[in-house]
Amino acid sequence: MSEGKKMTSSRRHHLKSLMLQIAAGWLEQEKKDIEEAKANHMSENCPTPDLSGDQAALMELCKKIYAAIDKIDEDRYDAEAKVTKADKEIEDLKLKVVELAGVKKPALKKVRMSADAMLQALLGGKHKVTMDLRANLKQVKKEVKEEGSEAGDWRKNIEDKADRKKMFETS
Repeated sequence: MSEGKKMTSSRRHHLKSLMLQIAAGWLEQEKKDIEEAKANHMSENCPTPDLSGDQAALMELCKKIYAAIDKIDEDRYDAEAKVTKADKEIEDLKLKVVELAGVKKPALKKVRMSADAMLQALLGGKHKVTMDLRANLKQVKKEVKEEGSEAGDWRKNIEDKADRKKMFETS
């Protein structure tokens, strides 16, 4: 199809239904093939036992069947051991791939926590830690320049407003 034209939804639906019909036919054929393969294998490897005869012949038949079962169990055990070994190798290779690629650090989430709470979480609940960062700062007084402009007015009243703010915080 040309690059400029898009497929209509009815055409797309029709093609999808055709593909599903073909796939369903393939699945049915695959089931039939598996059943035929099972029947062929059973006829070749497991002939119907001849149950006519005396007790000694039946005992001999039972011994043959037990021997066949033992051989099949050994084969099954060997196959199972190979599978577990392969699975272990796959896991080891996956770990090597992760090692070679490097471990990606997860994105850190923003946590709102005060410095005191963070130190208490790091040092444990039994340690009382207070970290007042403002206590270590020295007080600096600003020189107020009186220029007569409006900009200087709000700077004069900062100390008065700070006292009012402290008054509201304590109550």
